[in-house]
Amino acid sequence: MMSPDDQPIEIYAPPVYMPGDKVRSRLTIRNDGTMWGVEIGEIVVRKGDVGYVRDIGTYLQQFYIYAVDFIDRGTVVGMRARELTEPEGVQ
Repeated sequence: MMSPDDQPIEIYAPPVYMPGDKVRSRLTIRNDGTMWGVEIGEIVVRKGDVGYVRDIGTYLQQFYIYAVDFIDRGTVVGMRARELTEPEGVQ
């Protein structure tokens, strides 16, 4: 099923990642104003950073949001599956 903006409704399928999964950021992510204590526009995750999925939530009852703990950065960032990939060598 598609949402009104022609994007698939992700929550009709199982999540791509599960808590504990090791993931890598596909993009550099800047604060869009949703992270407390971080300036808007400040980089919070760099492309290639590795983290671990802590939790899974939803957004607009359509999309999964993965709370990813980027341990080396000391931050947890909410990310969509399309912004993540499995690191090389992970089964």
